[in-house]
Amino acid sequence: MNFTQSFRLALKSLWTSKIRSLLTMLGIIIGVGAVIIITSLGNGIQTYMNNQFEQMGSNRIIVQTFGRGGSRSVNADDMYALVEKYPQFLSGVTPYTSISASVRHGSTEFSRTSIYGVGETFYNPQKDLTMGGGSLEKGRFLSYLDVERNQNVCVIGSYLEETAFGGDALGKTLTVGGYPFTVVGVLSQMADLSEGSGDDALYLPYTLAKRLGASGYAATYQFTSTGRDTAAAAKGIVENALYKIFQSNDYYFVMTSAEMMDTMDQMVGMVMAILTLIAAISLLVGGIGIMNIMLVSVSERTREIGIRKSLGAKGKHIRSQFIIEAGTTSAIGGIIGILFGILMANVITAVIDVFVAQGSGYSAVPTLGGVLVSFGVSVAIGVVFGYLPANKAARLNPIDALRYE
Repeated sequence: MNFTQSFRLALKSLWTSKIRSLLTMLGIIIGVGAVIIITSLGNGIQTYMNNQFEQMGSNRIIVQTFGRGGSRSVNADDMYALVEKYPQFLSGVTPYTSISASVRHGSTEFSRTSIYGVGETFYNPQKDLTMGGGSLEKGRFLSYLDVERNQNVCVIGSYLEETAFGGDALGKTLTVGGYPFTVVGVLSQMADLSEGSGDDALYLPYTLAKRLGASGYAATYQFTSTGRDTAAAAKGIVENALYKIFQSNDYYFVMTSAEMMDTMDQMVGMVMAILTLIAAISLLVGGIGIMNIMLVSVSERTREIGIRKSLGAKGKHIRSQFIIEAGTTSAIGGIIGILFGILMANVITAVIDVFVAQGSGYSAVPTLGGVLVSFGVSVAIGVVFGYLPANKAARLNPIDALRYE
């Protein structure tokens, strides 16, 4: 009996006992489907995060100082001087200071609003994008004169505009830490317009940070290199300058946005690998189910095996027939699992895009490589777990098999 005949016989056997075949394949279906869903989500998350980093700029360099190294410290002027000294590598810098202060409008207090002191270069007008990934919806962003003259102006998120000003905030005033600030710009919606979300934010000149309770120097700076290809060199320049100041690398931390992307990809990849291994347990259960049903099949077809052997069939022919049947069972289960996984990945994509990613283009699409690997693993599971029953059938004594009732 050749491969084609064995394959047709396997399909006939599966069709004859449809319910039993479906139950046998259930572990394979669930396992393959789960692997497809998890890998699709992982690929979608990595692509989404990389796109977000690319939008914010692949040439960003994040610098964080942890304190003073004895009498040594850095301030914004030191960082601006660094940009002026190396214009071929560094194109700009902005301090980025988090401030703890109360925000009020009238009698309403916004206790969860995130307040940041930044420079004018925090916003890129050519890209209409801030270093935090937001875009400007109304008005303007902070200007050089605002920062230089300590102007009491601010840019707010869409949550503050809707909640405090009813959607009309430009030119209106609110207080930050007891000081009045005029709203000159409003950022577009980034999150879900809820309290404490990315839309509940306020940006003001970093030169006012000390007056509002922040430390005398900015703890964080965001540089931009002249291009993505100069980011590594620009990082080295910043690190060398900070080391000369602190004489130790314990007081600062420097990372490029490309490194941040790589770190996030590694973290997501590790989590997805662990989840995939957990989901693969279902494949093991499915393989045991196939082994069990093939052992039952050998018992049910003992007389058939005896007849075939008495007519000249060799053990290798019997073995290959049962292995092909086991592989066919798992292959069909794998195909169903792949279709189920793709369907669920599309459903989950729609749900995440609407309720989590806010229509920002998240897409969990399975890769061709992932599909092929899943299918190959499902077939391999059937062949491996089907070998024991097939070998048992091949070793049956034809006389005993003919006498079997």
